Amino acid sequence: MTAAGHRHGAAARAVAPPAHGTPSDILGGTWFVLAPVLLTLIIGLPMLALLTRVPPGALLARLGDAVVREALALSLVTGLGATAIVVALGLPVAWWLATRRGVAMRALEVVVLLPMVLPPTVAGFALLMAFGRAGLAGRVFALAGVTLPFTTAAAVLAQAFMAAPFFILAARAGFAAVDPRLLDAAASLGASELGVFTRVVLPLSRRALLAGAAMSAARALGEFGATITFAGNLRGVTQTMPLAVYEAMQSDLDTAALLSVLLLVMSVLLLAGLGAASGLTALGGGDARRGRR
Repeated sequence: MTAAGHRHGAAARAVAPPAHGTPSDILGGTWFVLAPVLLTLIIGLPMLALLTRVPPGALLARLGDAVVREALALSLVTGLGATAIVVALGLPVAWWLATRRGVAMRALEVVVLLPMVLPPTVAGFALLMAFGRAGLAGRVFALAGVTLPFTTAAAVLAQAFMAAPFFILAARAGFAAVDPRLLDAAASLGASELGVFTRVVLPLSRRALLAGAAMSAARALGEFGATITFAGNLRGVTQTMPLAVYEAMQSDLDTAALLSVLLLVMSVLLLAGLGAASGLTALGGGDARRGRR
């Protein structure tokens, strides 16, 4: 055999996989099989336990209960209000974070993302210290005769406080993914920064914005700690569904289970709507690209 043949045979033996896996390979392969099963059980089993606790007939029959109806209506109103505030205020913040650099932008990023890692009860207490009657801003409100804590507006503010980072992160990622050449082209045609943002950036980032809005809405819907600390647990005023579940667990497990199943169903519908909207958006984007070609 020639020298070249020897070298080729040695290289082939070097890259060829071993005939039998090593113990670490076997252990790693087993873990990759078991991990999805274990995680599915950890997450799915509690959901299954909730669904089996409340029969569909009982769910429909008790939707008219005053406690359920009030908590559901208040959750929808406060959740939508909080999401609207987050989107309206978060869009320009995410745009600034995606397009500008510097110490000021870094400080802004830390401030707006802090609620994501802050314990909810601490967030609620901080809101109380800021907007309570003796708080930094609460004193100004008190002079005008406005009291914010323990009101429906306080529940909306607490939910917006906790949900804002989820939208801002998704929106910033969507804005950063837009091709800068498109922005330069629009600017060269005389478009203002606002015009570039509304006519170019927003349409191209709509999938990320939809995802961020859905995540914020889900976070607002499930908010508990900041709400009960800052807004209290007043039926018909601040008692959203998570708070109603907490109160019902003290004396009426059936009602707690019913409210929990409703929250679960709403969360599933929210995720399904997000998936459908993203699919339609992707289809529309594909059609537009084909049209340009």
